[in-house]
Amino acid sequence: MIFRPFDPSQDPPQAERIIELKSVTKDYRALRPLRIEHLALQRGQTVALLGLDRAAAEVLVNLITATALPDAGTVEIFGAPTLDITDSAAWFRSLERFGILSARAVLIDELTVEQNLALPLSFEIDDMAPDIRTQVGNIADEVGIPAAERGRPMGTAGAATRMRVRLGKALALNPGILLGEHPNTAVPPDEITRLGRDMAAIAARRGLAMLVLTADTAFAAAVCNDVLTLNPATGELAPVSRWRSWLTRHVR
Repeated sequence: MIFRPFDPSQDPPQAERIIELKSVTKDYRALRPLRIEHLALQRGQTVALLGLDRAAAEVLVNLITATALPDAGTVEIFGAPTLDITDSAAWFRSLERFGILSARAVLIDELTVEQNLALPLSFEIDDMAPDIRTQVGNIADEVGIPAAERGRPMGTAGAATRMRVRLGKALALNPGILLGEHPNTAVPPDEITRLGRDMAAIAARRGLAMLVLTADTAFAAAVCNDVLTLNPATGELAPVSRWRSWLTRHVR
């Protein structure tokens, strides 16, 4: 097997880019501002980014989804600068293209696992329509939630199931890109690699682009094809060795 080093300076063609950040700076009251010198993601590409803590990851996701604007530099999504999104209707239309996998995503403990999965699709969750129940079942199958888990109260579900419910909710509206904010946090160690591999398989099957922010090198290698690390002082991105990624992915 031949590995070609991934080089973030070798950008995909402009027409294929769905995310691009250039010379971005955002102050979020940390020791230093968030800096991203250049990050480009094309349709169907999966990239894990190391070097951001949970607070910085949230800031980056907010910048990409136009929830926040950079202090300097430009953020482009689907070929247009986020600065051009000037009204709430346009922002909501843009936001529908993203699936966000984060511990910030609200789960309602009093509802069942199945009902939580249904919420992005319908508020009629006490007596689900047959088509909604079928969609929910398909999503649960896809994200690896066993049938026996689906009727239990969300508050009694384990950490791995809770993150898989969040994954299902992020995928429910068929986004074009999945953004992961430290999705392995709180997941039991013996479940982390399996979660990463399941996410990678879902992205490949759906043709999703995926940007996953994590501090876990093994999880990064399992979930994405390319792994980058951020120098927080300069904002520069550097590729993690493909040999290191391959060994981390397979030797566990």
